[in-house]
Amino acid sequence: MNHLLDYFRHSLVFRLIFIVSLTVVLSISLWAFVNVRNFKARNMETHIASTDRLSNSIKLGTHYAMMLNSRDDINQIINNIARQPGIENIRIYNKEGQIKFTNQPHEVEQFVDIKAVACDICHKMDPAPSTISLEERTRIIQSSEGHRLLGIVQPIRNDPGCATSDCHFHSEDQTILGALDVVVSLKETDAQVVKMEQGVFSLAFFTILITSVIIFFTTLFFVKKPIIKLVEGTRRIASGDYEADIDIGRAHEIQPLGKAIRQMGKKIGAHQAALKKQKNEYQALFENAPCMIAVQDKNFRLIQYNRAFKERFDPRPGDYCYSVYKGLDHQCPDCPVEKTFADGQSHYGETEGVGRKGQKKHWIFITAPMRDENGDIVAGMEMSIDITQRRHLEQDLKKSEEKYHAIFNNIFNPVFVVDQESLEILDCNIKAMDLYHAGGKTLAGKLFSDFFPREDQADLIRQVKSRKEISKVQHIKADGRKIDVDMWVAPAQYSGQNVFLITINDITQRLETEQHLLHASKMATLGEMSTGIAHELNQPLSVIKSSASFCLRKIHNQEPVSEEIFHKLIGKIDINVDRADKIIQHMRQFARKSDIRLVRTRINDVIQQTFDMLNQQLKIRGIQVLWEKNHALPEILADPDRLEQVFINLVMNAKDAIEAKWEARGSGDDGKDRIVIHTFVANDKVVVQVSDTGIGIRKEAKDRLFEPFFTTKEVGKGTGLGLSISYGIVKDCKGDIQVDTPPDGGAKFTLIFPVPEATDEDIEYA
Repeated sequence: MNHLLDYFRHSLVFRLIFIVSLTVVLSISLWAFVNVRNFKARNMETHIASTDRLSNSIKLGTHYAMMLNSRDDINQIINNIARQPGIENIRIYNKEGQIKFTNQPHEVEQFVDIKAVACDICHKMDPAPSTISLEERTRIIQSSEGHRLLGIVQPIRNDPGCATSDCHFHSEDQTILGALDVVVSLKETDAQVVKMEQGVFSLAFFTILITSVIIFFTTLFFVKKPIIKLVEGTRRIASGDYEADIDIGRAHEIQPLGKAIRQMGKKIGAHQAALKKQKNEYQALFENAPCMIAVQDKNFRLIQYNRAFKERFDPRPGDYCYSVYKGLDHQCPDCPVEKTFADGQSHYGETEGVGRKGQKKHWIFITAPMRDENGDIVAGMEMSIDITQRRHLEQDLKKSEEKYHAIFNNIFNPVFVVDQESLEILDCNIKAMDLYHAGGKTLAGKLFSDFFPREDQADLIRQVKSRKEISKVQHIKADGRKIDVDMWVAPAQYSGQNVFLITINDITQRLETEQHLLHASKMATLGEMSTGIAHELNQPLSVIKSSASFCLRKIHNQEPVSEEIFHKLIGKIDINVDRADKIIQHMRQFARKSDIRLVRTRINDVIQQTFDMLNQQLKIRGIQVLWEKNHALPEILADPDRLEQVFINLVMNAKDAIEAKWEARGSGDDGKDRIVIHTFVANDKVVVQVSDTGIGIRKEAKDRLFEPFFTTKEVGKGTGLGLSISYGIVKDCKGDIQVDTPPDGGAKFTLIFPVPEATDEDIEYA
C-alpha cells in the first residue's frame, strides 16, 4: 500500500491528472455557481412578475363586484382563479387584517398577523404611502410540506367610487381600504433548479473523468515511455558510454530533449577528456612547481611530494615530515600541519633546518587542509620556499641600515624627515631631539611647523615648500625658548613617500657673537671718528663760550646790554646747546646695542644721518663728498641704525683709502680726490654706489674683502670687521653688496636692495 502511495505521489501522470482535474473542478464549479445563481435569480424574477400580474388581474376582476358589494361574485371569482395549478391561497383583508374573502372557507373572518403578510408597510405610516415597490410587497414563505411559497400583497385603495357608494361608505381621507394577498407555490421552480444543479455537477464529473483518461494515455504514450528511454540513455552516459544513442520515436516535443541529452553526452565526453588533460597538466605543474610541496597524512607521514621536494630532501614515501625536514625523531614542537588538522585553517610561518649537505637553510611555509567528498580533513598540504639567500640579504641590509642609522644619528646638525604635504615629522636624529629638548621622547608625529612662531607660520611653511635655503629663522623649543637657525631643505624619498630632508644649523650663539662684534665695530668706528666729533662739538661749545663770556664781561663792567643783543646771544646759546645735544644723542644711539628690526626705510635719510656724523671730519681732512641722489627713491625694508653703520664704514674706508694714497705719493690734497655717493633705481631695485679715488684694492684682496678679520690696512689701523659686518647687515636686509675697481683707480661699492611689496609688513628678528 505504501509503495502504491509513493508511486502515485511521485508519478508524473498522477500529478498531471491531479493538477488538470483540480483546474477543471475549480473552473466548472465557478461556472456552475454563476449559472445556477443567475438561473435562480431570473426564475424568481419571472415568478414574481407573473404573480404580480395575477394579483393585478384578480384585483381588477373583483373591482366591479366590490363596487356593487356583491360578496358572492367576489367569492366565485377568487375560487375560480384559485383552481389554477400552482396557486395556494387568495385572500382579501380589510384594513384591520381580517380576512373577508378567501379560497379557504374556514379562514373567513379570521385575523392575521399584519407583519407576516407584509401589510405593515402601510400600517406604520400615516397616511399610507401612495406607491409601494414590488420588492416591499413580496415575501417568501416555507410551506408545511417543505417547499417554498411566494406571496405578493396588493393594496386596495379608496377610489372615489368607493367613497360615494351606497352599499358601503368610507371616508374620503381613508387611503387604503384593505389588501389582496396572492400566494403561489415554488415547488416546480425549485425542482427545476435542483435538476439543473445535478446536470451541472454530472457534466463536471464526466469532464474530469474523460480528461483524466485522456491525460493518462497521452502521458503514458507520449511522455512516460520517452522519459524511460531518456533515463536509460542518461544512465548509460553516466556509466561512461558518452556515445549512447537514445531513440524516442518520431518527432515531438521530447525528441529535442533526446538530441540534447545525446549532445550532452558528447560534450561530457569532451569535457572528461579535457579534464584528464587538465589533470595531467596540474600534475605536471605540481611536479615542476618552483616551491617544495608535500602532502602528509594525520600521522605526519609523506603521502605525496613534488620534484623540488625530492631533490632538496631525497625522501621516501612513508617517511615522517619532521625526519625529512629537520632530521628529528619526534614531532616538531609547533607543527603547522597539526594546527591545520585541528582547525581546518591555513597557517603561515618561517622555519629553519638542515639541507642535504648539512648547511643551514631557511624556509617560509604555508599549510592547507585537503578534504574528502564529505568535507572531512584527510590530509594536509605544506608548501615551502627556500629563503636562505633572502635571509642573508636581509642580514646585510640590517647591518647597512644600522650603519646609516648610526651616521644619521651622529650628524653634527639636527636633521628632520618631514612629509612634503602636511610637514609632519616622520623621523629625526638625536641632535634634533637634544636641540629642541624633546626630553628623550621622539618628535615623530608632530608638525614641523609647530616650531615656527604663530605669526610667521604661513610665510615659513610657504618658504619650506619652495626654497632650498632659509636663513635666520626663529624656532620655538619645547620649553618655549626661542633660537635662531638656518635651514637647508632637500626633497627626497622615504619609505616610498615624498619627504623633505631639513637640516638645521643653530646660529643663536653666532648671532650673539656678531652682535658683540658689531658693537665692537661701532666702538672702533666712534674711536676713529673721535677727532671729527670732538671738532664737531667744539663749534657749538665755542659759540656758547663766546656768548657767555661776553655777557659776563658786560655784567662785570656794569655795562648795559641792549635787549636785542641779549636776545641774540641767548638764542645762539640755545641753538648751539641743541646742536651739541643732537650730536651726543646721535652718538649714543649709534653706540647702543640693538636687535635687528626691519622696517620701511628711506635710504636717503640714512645717508643724511651719516653726513651729519662725518661731514665735519671729512672737511677737516679736505676730502670732498659728492652726493647724486634720487629724491623719488622707494622705501626698502632695513634696520636704519645698522644701515647707517654700513655707510659710515664705507665712507670711513674711502677716507682711509684716499689718505693712504696721499701717504703713498708723499703729497696731500690736490683737489681731485673725492667720495661720490650715487642713489638710483634699476630693475625695480634701489641701488646705492659709494666710490672713491683712493689707493684702490689689490686683485688678490678683492675676493677676501668681506671675510672677518681680513684687512688691507696697516697693523693697528683696522680690525678687519667693518666690511664683514657690513656684508652681514646688507644680507639681513635681503640685499646684496658688491665691490669693483674702476679703470681710473679707486674702489666702488654697490649696494642693491629689493623693493618690498605694498602688502609686506615690518619684519623683526630677535
